[in-house]
Amino acid sequence: MEDTAHYWVLLVYTVAVIGLIAGMIGVSYFLGQRHLKRATREPFESGIVSVGYARFRLPIQFYLLAMFFVIFDLEAAFLYAWATAVRAAGWTGYNVMLVFIITLLAALVYLWRTGALDWGPRPRPLPKQRHG
Repeated sequence: MEDTAHYWVLLVYTVAVIGLIAGMIGVSYFLGQRHLKRATREPFESGIVSVGYARFRLPIQFYLLAMFFVIFDLEAAFLYAWATAVRAAGWTGYNVMLVFIITLLAALVYLWRTGALDWGPRPRPLPKQRHG
């Protein structure tokens, strides 16, 4: 008898959720607007009708910047968490964070040296002049 009481609660909850969903859909159907203009059928973002073609290509630098932002944002979160617990972490926590920061700096230097942070067009090398 006790086990079936739990099933009744689950059944009542399921019926209540389905009733709530059906009620919201029904109310929106009866109270919703019924006009069909060209802008009504087009997707929009924040109430603004889109203009142009949405499937344009972005340069790779955009994605690189997005990845760098996510990486360095997470690193800032780790540094903030460490800074709030620096006394509890002691010298061990300090050494671990020092290794973490050195690794970050090494990655940043690597990105800088390989040219991943260069946004402008690359300068062309000047032609070699012949001496003769």
